[in-house]
Formats: sequence, structure tokens, C-alpha cells
Amino acid sequence: MDAQRRQALSSLVAAVVTTQAAAQTSVGPEHPLDGTGSAPNFSALTRSGTATADDGVRLYYEDTGSGVPVIFVHEFAGDRRSWELQVRSLSRWFRCITFNARGYPPSDVPDDEAYYSQARARDDIRDVLTHLRIERAHIIGLSMGAFATLHFGLTYPSRAKSLMIASCGYGADPNRQTEFRDEMEATAARIERESMARFAWTYAIGPARVQLQNKDPRGWSEFVAQLAEHSTSGSALTMRGVQKRRPSLWSLRDAMRTLEVPTLIVAGDEDEPCLEPALMMKRTIGTAGLAVIPKSGHTVNLEEPDAFNRMAYGLISTVEAGRWTPRDPRAVFRSPRG
Repeated sequence: MDAQRRQALSSLVAAVVTTQAAAQTSVGPEHPLDGTGSAPNFSALTRSGTATADDGVRLYYEDTGSGVPVIFVHEFAGDRRSWELQVRSLSRWFRCITFNARGYPPSDVPDDEAYYSQARARDDIRDVLTHLRIERAHIIGLSMGAFATLHFGLTYPSRAKSLMIASCGYGADPNRQTEFRDEMEATAARIERESMARFAWTYAIGPARVQLQNKDPRGWSEFVAQLAEHSTSGSALTMRGVQKRRPSLWSLRDAMRTLEVPTLIVAGDEDEPCLEPALMMKRTIGTAGLAVIPKSGHTVNLEEPDAFNRMAYGLISTVEAGRWTPRDPRAVFRSPRG
């Protein structure tokens, strides 16, 4: 090898070594070293705090990213951590807010059932936004959180940029209300008898939960471990106060017909209790779109996070561009022939 080639190779190796060393110490231009030779505290990129609801209950929240605000409302079997896969993705473009409902530590756990209701779950969304001085936001909810999201849109439409209503429908059948309430009471009693640490392991293998276990055993194990940490009393009170007493979706149809907030309804095709309600909401809400995720159960945001995140991004971006419009009246079928 001649001297010129050896010199070129030596320079190339030196450049590679320098680049690798820089990659090991640099965290990028948006997050420079703090001047002490150590990387910044990345936990500071998520702001956390406590919002006080108008009835005095304190709600723990986390606030990540910047830009258009999006607030996530969790299901009965979840908490703010259930949205981690969404926050990691969507906080690149939007300000993402998660919070724990009342009854879910570190939020307060009132010991009086009167502090738990569907209206209260709805208003807790409002109170977190008010605390953060956010006038309008995109609202994304799953299951129990989807019911709260729908009720928020119906009651406070001027504060909702859009609604993403996922896995919404358990107990909605108007002909089975007594059966549903009896089941919720029995479940609350079982939680109190067994504790959440034990109850979690059976609840997590329900007919619409096993899909997550089959697709992502590690993710399912994390889901169960987090569920087992929930407050036993808070979970039982939530089951009785929010789940058991919420109105049937069918009783809300007149209000839904007046809803003008852009809405996306999402369901897993194996989450059978949510399929008919999803179709009903699509047919009733003039601004609603409907997405059905194949081979999926109840926790669609955990089972298929990429699909869920793309739909959320698409909804938010389309609304922000002013392109999510009501259904064209000509697209409504009025006879079998169309």
C-alpha cells in the first residue's frame, strides 16, 4: 500500500473514531450537554403536577411535548401509564397530557362513592385542562375513558377540538341494563374481597383481553403488573360509581345527533360488546368516522399501537387543517338500493 493510500485510510479511521466518540457524548442539538460534562435529566422533559378538581379532589397529571394539546383519558384497567406508547410517538408533534382518574394513586382516592360518577369523570377532564390553562384540546379516550370523552364532547363541545372514542360500549345495550349493573356490583364486591393484586390476574384474561396476551406477552405482563398496583378501594368505588351507574349510549342518541365536534370511533373486531355501539355512534354522529382494527380486542392502543397512533395523528392533523367535515347528506342510504 503506497503512502498516499495509507494516509487516506488513516484519516478515514480517525474520522470514524471521532464520530463514534461524539455520538456517545452528544444528545443532539435540541438537548445539548449542560456544561458539566453530563447529559441532561430527560425526566424533566415530562412535566408533572397535581390539578385540583372543583370538588377538591387532586388529580395527578403528566405533560409531555409542545404544540397542539392532546389529553388522554384511561380505561378502568389502566392509568396514565397505559398511554406510554402513544405519548412516545405523538409527543414528537403534539403536547400530550395524561392523568390518573380519581381513585387511581397518586391521584386522590376519596372514600365516599358520591365522589365517583360519569359526570365527575367528564368534569375531571375539564378541570385538568383548566389547571393547565388549555382552552381547547383533542380528547382521546379508551373504554371508561372513551365514555368520559364522549360525555365531555356532548357537554363542553367548545373545549374539544376532536374526540377519539376507542373501545366504547360495555354495558350500553339498553335491553340488558339490569344485568350489566348486577355484574358491575358483583365485580366491585369481588375486588374488595380479593384485592386488586389478585383480581388483576383473572380480569386480564377476559374474552377481549387475551388478544393482547397472544400478540405481546411482555406487554400483557406489564399491563397486569400495573393493574395489580391499583387501589383496591379506588377500583371498587370506580366500578360502583362510574361504571355501574353510567347511562346507556342509546339514551344519548338525541344529544349525539347535535354533536358537531370531529369524532373518530375505534373498535377492535373481537371486542364484541363494542361493535354494535360503534356502528350506532357512527350512524348517529354526523361528524363521526369509524375505524375497526382487525384481530383485536379491547386494548387496541396497546395491541396495535402503530395503527392507533397513525389514526390519532391523522385525526388531529386533518382537524387542524380544517379538513374533517360532516358526512355529506348524499352519502346517507335511504333505501336498500342506496
